[in-house]
Amino acid sequence: MTIETKKNGSELIFVLTGRLDTTTAPQLETEFKKNVDGVDSLILDFEQLEYLSSAGLRVLLSAQKVMNKQGKMVIRHVNETIQEVFEVTGFADILTIEE
Repeated sequence: MTIETKKNGSELIFVLTGRLDTTTAPQLETEFKKNVDGVDSLILDFEQLEYLSSAGLRVLLSAQKVMNKQGKMVIRHVNETIQEVFEVTGFADILTIEE
């Protein structure tokens, strides 16, 4: 997985490409922790994300908890496979998902 990080003032954007799984979830967690200070808007662009595992869901939940305290988190461009994972796990009710 590759993570393209863009920071614009208090807005942080992660563009994820590939697979967010047991191997790559720590990479996203590290990037998030390194960049989250002073951020009130976190945007995750999943347009190029092909796969999401439970390890990836854990990192998303952790990020959502942090962002609930300091702003908002939005996930954009979710494909059908990942949307189904969100719906089956109940994450669709917790996360803000935009087209």
